[in-house]
Amino acid sequence: MAGKLKSVAVYCGHQFGCDAAYARDAAQIGEMLAKSGIRIVFGGGNVGLMGTVANAALNAGGHVTGITTHDVVAKQEPMHDNLNQFEIVNGVNERKQKMFELSDGFIILPGGTGTLNELTDIMTMQQIGETNKPLFFMNTKNFWAPFARLLIHMQDCGFFVRPEDYNMHTAQTPDELIQKVLNY
Repeated sequence: MAGKLKSVAVYCGHQFGCDAAYARDAAQIGEMLAKSGIRIVFGGGNVGLMGTVANAALNAGGHVTGITTHDVVAKQEPMHDNLNQFEIVNGVNERKQKMFELSDGFIILPGGTGTLNELTDIMTMQQIGETNKPLFFMNTKNFWAPFARLLIHMQDCGFFVRPEDYNMHTAQTPDELIQKVLNY
């Protein structure tokens, strides 16, 4: 069963990306979280990596909560209709706040600008001391390596990016990631 972390928000793409390994790892993580008794909070979509994580968790008997916005629904993007909980909120900022409130930590899979936005919001909150909830990066095929280099570059250029301000953990495999989550 789950340790300290009872629920995690999973931030990831609503597309599959260019490598089948992204979906493979997303499915394994969804299944492993469910089997570990850790609830998942995610963006509510039934497409791409989002849908992959949710479906794998649900198929393994997990609890999955989707949070989306009225604008996403208005665009008729495919929403997941088989979740344990589903909520539609007014906008992206309210969605991020709701996901933050419902989660003890955050798993970051490959994704686009939405994933990056969610990630950097949590990092900023960590940096200024608003939260110490952990971030767990699934570094499938070194997806997050350029981001890590960018953080080092920012620090080297004299900007306020100090590793000690962040509660970040990186894994190269789903097994390693789940172990870090369970042992947190």
